[in-house]
Amino acid sequence: MRASRLTGTVAGVIALALTAAGCGLSGGGSDSGDSTAGGCKVDQGNVGSGKLTGDVKGRITFQTTNLKKDFGDFFNGVIKAFQKAHPDASVKWIDDPGDNTFTSRTVADAQACTLPDVLNLNAETATSLTKAGYLLNLGVKDPDAAKPFVPAFWDSSTFKDASGASAHTVFPWYTGGILLTYNTELLKKAGVDPAKPPTTVFGLFADYEKIAKAAEGKYYATMANPIWRIPADFDQMDIKTLSADGKSAVFANDPRTVEWVAWMAKLYKEGAMPKDSLSSSNDPSTLYSQGKVAYGSTNPSFVRFVQQNSPSVYAKTGVGQQPYDQLGHVTAAPQYIGVASTSKNAPAALAFAEFLTNAENQTAWCKDPKVVIFPTTTTSLNDPFFQNATGNDPFSQARKLVAEQLKTTTAYQTSLSPAVQNAIVSQVQLAMQGKKTPEQAVKDAQDKANELLKQAG
Repeated sequence: MRASRLTGTVAGVIALALTAAGCGLSGGGSDSGDSTAGGCKVDQGNVGSGKLTGDVKGRITFQTTNLKKDFGDFFNGVIKAFQKAHPDASVKWIDDPGDNTFTSRTVADAQACTLPDVLNLNAETATSLTKAGYLLNLGVKDPDAAKPFVPAFWDSSTFKDASGASAHTVFPWYTGGILLTYNTELLKKAGVDPAKPPTTVFGLFADYEKIAKAAEGKYYATMANPIWRIPADFDQMDIKTLSADGKSAVFANDPRTVEWVAWMAKLYKEGAMPKDSLSSSNDPSTLYSQGKVAYGSTNPSFVRFVQQNSPSVYAKTGVGQQPYDQLGHVTAAPQYIGVASTSKNAPAALAFAEFLTNAENQTAWCKDPKVVIFPTTTTSLNDPFFQNATGNDPFSQARKLVAEQLKTTTAYQTSLSPAVQNAIVSQVQLAMQGKKTPEQAVKDAQDKANELLKQAG
């Protein structure tokens, strides 16, 4: 099961508000003088087409998201090392709780011209800030900025500016991974070979069906709620969920969507999934740890959860590659580092952002035993810590597998508002209950999604 990337409706609303407030950039080059970013007066060198120049000096603010409690020593060390290398610069670290009002609060800071100089962003917030011109175009302001990062990751870590063009307004920072976790004993009972994970989503569904027939209700293959799989499965199958401009739903145009819904309905009817999990938001953690579900979460952190909470099941746990299907690789949803175009000391802010995300610091943090995260630089992923997995324990194998897949991953993921996602999910649930045919459910899902997308503009 793969947790889909849930997006906030507030992001789209905020983006419209920012546009109305006067988005975009004016001015250009690195000459002295004033220009504007959003509705804020900024140094002309922060915007336009010129490379950012200037001394690394002055005081900047660095904002993370809920990291200070557990990683204070690490980030204070990074700040100290940066300040030692740049004695004329100083960094004030603040930590945002990262709650569900993060995007709206951050956008409010941007509109008030008080955005932190360097900040940890999710995709939704980066989308809004980029459209309004509140982030430096890093690829322009430092033409060498891409060098440390996995090329596919860097190329896809872009957001649309006010003109609709893709801009590199963020550095990809840390990310999770996607893999199959499974109870090898339960798979073998069903005649599924744990050493040969399926290469397609429908191949995985076929394995689910084998488990349902062998289990006879004593255990299950996976959880039922399709919210975990939409649009993640569609992305992996290279089914286009939305049109290129994101303004209309197009998933019903692909015949495989109906086939996917038919499979889900069949699996639910045949007992591959607990009946009471159709509308439950619970992930498989508890049932997997009890040996009642064959497949666990696709998040690598889940392997550590099982190790700590159910050693007997961990001993039976295997990890394998999430089916690449027609996409040919996996996608990831990294955390990002952005630099405010409203920064009064932009050269120092850019220098610190690059220092924070360089290979040395990414590798050091990702080795911290308190986290299960992965770096986005090529050098970091090639580090022996990730590549030279010793032993056959699931966690070591998961680390090596994810590090390898991240070399070709992208950050392209379909972004759906909760309203649109729920509209699609509810129709699939009706098909799974036998209340609609797969064909009708897909048609109705697309119609309802289009109504919501039209309302959002």
